[in-house]
Amino acid sequence: MKALPIIYGVVTTSALAAAIGIPAVIHERGTQAVSTWQAMVSPGDLSAKHAFLENDCEACHTPHRGPTADKCIVCHANNEYLLSKQTTAFHSDVAECRGCHLEHRGAAKRSVEMDHMVLAAIVLSRAKSEPGFGAMQMSSLPVGHSRIQPLETLLDCAACHSNQDPHRTLFGIDCAACHGTSAMTGWMIPEFRHPSPLSTDCAQCHQAPPSHYMMHFQMVSMKVAGVVHADVSQCFLCHQTNSWNDIRGVGWYKHH
Repeated sequence: MKALPIIYGVVTTSALAAAIGIPAVIHERGTQAVSTWQAMVSPGDLSAKHAFLENDCEACHTPHRGPTADKCIVCHANNEYLLSKQTTAFHSDVAECRGCHLEHRGAAKRSVEMDHMVLAAIVLSRAKSEPGFGAMQMSSLPVGHSRIQPLETLLDCAACHSNQDPHRTLFGIDCAACHGTSAMTGWMIPEFRHPSPLSTDCAQCHQAPPSHYMMHFQMVSMKVAGVVHADVSQCFLCHQTNSWNDIRGVGWYKHH
């Protein structure tokens, strides 16, 4: 009977020693210093593009702190393509990566999930610590939209999405008046009502495809629609409002 408490004591002491000793060894020598440690604590496989780092935790993780931005910057700071694109140039001012870039989800899942709240928190943090920073973002959009979170009003939607603006700046920069950032209030507007099918002012909102400004318009488009004479701005002569590819008198036809 006396042996049982001794066994418990030895087991407990060993567990405590391991709990203290292993982190100390890992901190000093890295995760590879303890055999099979990486496989034991890994929450899952990396994405396909990071799979080559599967056995090198320190490439992304700092001991006892987890993945840190400085580790990401070592590989990605010179990504000129990323920083030159209008939609992703904001990365040059972001010092937090893991809010949107997720790992250990396996090769089949996307490793990027855009989280506007993460960006908004970064803007707020910098606005508090850097005088003058964020003044434009903090005043460019009115507060109180039901489609976005109050903190998200710090973001300047047009700074990232102007190249995707189908309104060609005609509606201004108050994107949140109609659009949201979440899956529930997303970019599409379910309550949007198209003007009457009798409307003849389509070109006010819609830009014709490049082919309509070439001989393709006369040689193919007008012949398919059976329209002998048409100007590119007279969309209503061929197209219908229920679907852009539903051609009057022809039906569904996609040739672009």
